[in-house]
Amino acid sequence: MRAVIQRVSQSSVSINKKVISQIGPGFLVLLGIGENDSPAEVDYLVKKIANLRIMADSKNKMNLSLKDTNGEILVVSQFTLYADTKKGNRPSFIEAATPQKAKDLYELFIKKAKQEGIKVKSGEFAAMMDISLVNSGPVTIIVDSQKDYKNK
Repeated sequence: MRAVIQRVSQSSVSINKKVISQIGPGFLVLLGIGENDSPAEVDYLVKKIANLRIMADSKNKMNLSLKDTNGEILVVSQFTLYADTKKGNRPSFIEAATPQKAKDLYELFIKKAKQEGIKVKSGEFAAMMDISLVNSGPVTIIVDSQKDYKNK
């Protein structure tokens, strides 16, 4: 499972020019789910993101988590994070999870993040979306469970 986490002052998702979700300060999480991912990776990623200390403290140092700041998460499913560009110019997505598996783990991610006490909003799974954000910092972090969780 891969997540691109962007610290934002605000972010929103629109479909057909209509805003369907928006947040204030917190994280925009672009979530890619791979064919080999399971609920264990969801647990790992939710805990990592909820406790990731990249929010600014009173001295403007990255020292606080979403829990510390009551920040929000906007989660958007992003299968293209599993693009393989090794051969040719057209990406392959064979490592991405099937749509049903990805949807199940995406929904589990949202549920588990809410159980962590985080305010969670989301995009619409498999929809064509426009995402707006104001990246604060800018701060962008990538977490990959295949590299981090499985190699502990």
